[in-house]
Amino acid sequence: MPTPKKGPRLGGGPAHQRKILSNMTASLIEEEQIETTLAKAKVLRPYAEKIITKARRGDLHARRLVLRKIQNTEVVTKLFDEVGPRYADRPGGYTRIIKLGPRRGDGAEMAKIELV
Repeated sequence: MPTPKKGPRLGGGPAHQRKILSNMTASLIEEEQIETTLAKAKVLRPYAEKIITKARRGDLHARRLVLRKIQNTEVVTKLFDEVGPRYADRPGGYTRIIKLGPRRGDGAEMAKIELV
């Protein structure tokens, strides 16, 4: 787990930021694309790519490492059975961020992050 960045975080503290990233990664794997703010998408990308790289290995130790970060067993099963083998010959770059423009309510820059 990378150390949370200094200064303002996505959540209230480092533990909240870890849970946000865990839940967003689970949603990304389950739905294969999610719509979020650009700042969250930029923080999520390296986190999700490291988890997908572990899923490419496919062994028990990698599964247990991923289960530490994502506690949803159905999502981890999909990750290791479908998503990991899909990227077996790809050296990296499993996600894509597409900017969507400002959100209507508060003007936050929105983005869609999806699996390639």
